[in-house]
Amino acid sequence: MTDHSLTPVLRVLRSCLHLMVAALLALAAVRAVADRVPGAPAVIVTAVALFAVYVAGPRLPRVRSSTGAAGLWLGAVAALWLVLLALTPDGVWLAFPLFFVQMHLLPLRWALPAVAATTLAAIAGFGWHTHTLSVGTVLGPFLGAAVAVAVVLGYEALYRESEQRRRLIEELTATRGELAVAEHSAGVLAERERLAREIHDTLAQGLSSIQLLLRAAERALPERPETALGHVRQARTAAVDNLAEARRFVRALSPPDLETGSLPAALERLCATTARASGLSVHCQVSGAPTALPTPHEVALLRIAQSALANTVQHARAGRVELTLSYMDTEVALDVVDDGAGFRPAEVPAPGSAAARGTGFGLAAMRARAHALRGTLAVESAPGEGTAVAVTLPCPAAPAPPETAS
Repeated sequence: MTDHSLTPVLRVLRSCLHLMVAALLALAAVRAVADRVPGAPAVIVTAVALFAVYVAGPRLPRVRSSTGAAGLWLGAVAALWLVLLALTPDGVWLAFPLFFVQMHLLPLRWALPAVAATTLAAIAGFGWHTHTLSVGTVLGPFLGAAVAVAVVLGYEALYRESEQRRRLIEELTATRGELAVAEHSAGVLAERERLAREIHDTLAQGLSSIQLLLRAAERALPERPETALGHVRQARTAAVDNLAEARRFVRALSPPDLETGSLPAALERLCATTARASGLSVHCQVSGAPTALPTPHEVALLRIAQSALANTVQHARAGRVELTLSYMDTEVALDVVDDGAGFRPAEVPAPGSAAARGTGFGLAAMRARAHALRGTLAVESAPGEGTAVAVTLPCPAAPAPPETAS
């Protein structure tokens, strides 16, 4: 384990272990001198040599990176410790820090036998010096070894759990980042779809109306200048209205027709405007008692009506269009029926496909608006039999009236 991979707790424990080894070696040397042991010089030399080897080991890159080199270093430390143990009984205290070093550097299958051998050597060395073998002499090193093994294994278990939690937190953080990116992308796509629907149902239809009016004005010139002027004025009015629509849908505001009146009134004005611009016979009728709807419902119904009428004007070659708004108990329905050429709905290409060539987006936009409000949109048509577009939206439950005190 490199220095960079050590946790702060492990660094503190390692420093304490080094200080313990130095203190125990110094204690053995001082006691040998103080007790005037005949082999005091040998004890001092052995203690210094053991300390030098012990300090040099962690500084060697091979010892930190190779289990074999660590084993050789531990063998040298153990040999010097056995010499010290043979010279003085105080050497038995070094067995305790040696347990931690063995458990830390060696694999578990080698560390446990090394700890057991060190325990037996400590018991045997102390018993040889004291010429006795009591229960305390045996239990002391044995308990020290047990404590060292338990502490190291417990810390490794905690370290593994901490690493698992760290990896889990990193994965959660990465997942949160991916989710944020996905939500951002979904928001961008939703806003793009909203703008596409608004552009199709307002600017595109308005530009189409302006084009039809200008063509009518062109055909009226020069024989009928007053008629052409009327068409030009209508085109200018349509341009002004569409400019206002563009500014409003960019700011995500309600259409002007809904801000100045109810949905039925907005639909009647739409039918009247379409009839004037296209020459079609467009009729609007309301069924049931009109009730206030949420703004998203009214906007969706108005936009679907605009798109359906625009499709009729551009493609149906119809002579008459009927628009019906029906208020029911739990639903509101809008039906747009024409007597035009009709088509096969199943054969309409998907928007964006090679076969679409700029068409097909109107039905897709209408269906998306209905589905966004948990409604349904049905298209019934056949060649030569006209077209019927029916959209049904659920009405939100009306709030209960407040109770009056009796």
